[in-house]
Amino acid sequence: MDFNAQMKKTAAENAGKKLLLHACCAPCSSAAIERLKEYFDITVFYFNPNIDDRNEYTLRLNEERRFCESFGIPVINGGYSPDIFYNEINGLENCAEGGKRCEKCFNLRLNATAEYAEKHGFDFFTTTLTLSPLKNAALLNELGHKAAKGRKVAFLPSDFKKEGGYARSIELSKEYGLYRQNYCGCSFSKRKVN
Repeated sequence: MDFNAQMKKTAAENAGKKLLLHACCAPCSSAAIERLKEYFDITVFYFNPNIDDRNEYTLRLNEERRFCESFGIPVINGGYSPDIFYNEINGLENCAEGGKRCEKCFNLRLNATAEYAEKHGFDFFTTTLTLSPLKNAALLNELGHKAAKGRKVAFLPSDFKKEGGYARSIELSKEYGLYRQNYCGCSFSKRKVN
């Protein structure tokens, strides 16, 4: 399925509407914002309870704010709360990276984004997670649509890594001097790179 074709069609038909963009980090949001800013009134929602190191969480949040400030895009801090993540993935600690534990984490973040978007009158929500070549865009889009089900907010499908999106995020990271981490954020992904 061509998620970007769907995204472009929806964006063109809904220009000027309010979009809540879940962001995992500034590098991933860079290319997503570049693609979306001409269509939507964007607010970034930084909700990442998977990040278990407070300093890492704060560093990524501050980089997100610094990047978004360049475009006048507000950033909402969903709060530092790793206990929510650990409760959600309880029993899945030994799962392989990219497996059920990650699916639970994606689901947690997308549902929180959908809830915030609905509560605050957004028309759409989506996530920057599809920019990573290590993330399954089809799964993320499926979970996003499920999170929107029964709510008064729509999910905007995407696969931001496609059409040069990931490469563009690297270029933008260099241009803006953004901190690029080498792991997703949870202690399990951190162990994998160390």
